[in-house]
Amino acid sequence: MTAVVKHTTGTDQEFERLVAPYRRELYAHCYRMLGSAHDAEDLLQETYLRAWKGYDRFEGRSSLRTWLHRIATTACLTALERRGRRPLPTGLGGPTDTPGGALAERSDLPWLEPMPDVLGAPDDTGDPGAVVASRESVRLALVAALRYLQPRQRAVLILRDVLRFSAAEVAQILDTSVPAVNSLLQRARAQLGRVSPEEDSVPEPRSDQREILDRYVAAFESYDIRALTELFTAEAAFEMPPFATWVHGAENIGRLIDAHCPAQGPGDLAMVPTSANGRPAFGMYLRAQDGSYRAFGVHALTLAAEGVRHCAVFFDTGLFRLFDLPAVLTRS
Repeated sequence: MTAVVKHTTGTDQEFERLVAPYRRELYAHCYRMLGSAHDAEDLLQETYLRAWKGYDRFEGRSSLRTWLHRIATTACLTALERRGRRPLPTGLGGPTDTPGGALAERSDLPWLEPMPDVLGAPDDTGDPGAVVASRESVRLALVAALRYLQPRQRAVLILRDVLRFSAAEVAQILDTSVPAVNSLLQRARAQLGRVSPEEDSVPEPRSDQREILDRYVAAFESYDIRALTELFTAEAAFEMPPFATWVHGAENIGRLIDAHCPAQGPGDLAMVPTSANGRPAFGMYLRAQDGSYRAFGVHALTLAAEGVRHCAVFFDTGLFRLFDLPAVLTRS
């Protein structure tokens, strides 16, 4: 049940105390809407600034949560008017037949970005089911599928099916009617059903999957291509924005890494664990001439019982700050 906060003219400290519990939820909402970790950070700050400026006029006719999501959703819809769809390489075309061939770089495209769990993962609510549901709602494949919805359809779907607002609350957030909300939701669910992948069968790494992650780190840090190939499933996909080129199948993944990774041998790469979109992730570092390790890319993984089913490597080193990872890693 959402509490309704009675408005009183208060201090900045009161405002921060009241809105702080919604920070992670609002960040994740902006991320689902925009598909960008950077843009979500900007829109969250814009939401808080607008809320702070308008707090004296908040009369408590809706819950504070509904009011904040109205501000955030409006800001996101405005931002989407001047932004294109953010895809992943797997959403643009089929896999390459020549893993060792030239990569097709598309730096002109606004690529989908991973969400740092440090910013958007839910706080421990004491309800494991709610936590799992929240993680499922930001999984990379689902966020990519949301890009196929019209912005207002996307907003209604997220507000109703993810954040569990009532139709009346969503109508208030979007300044529309309940029948219009229900119609948008019906169309959004139908469209998502046509483009959305199946849910991951294992949302939380088990002990055997933690072993897979340990082997993943060891294989990259020792630059063992054979060991890496053995970690991927036969149907695995490997993609690397901003390159539109992607590959399918463990053998092709091994060939791609062998042909294009700048590492020369053991010790050239370092992996630091993190988490993205409710799944395991790693910050990858490449050794420089001075012996330090420089930020290189963020690996976001999807695991199956038998190995790694999907890997997206994001070569945007600006993501490291959002993941609370250092730009330079020093190892003795």
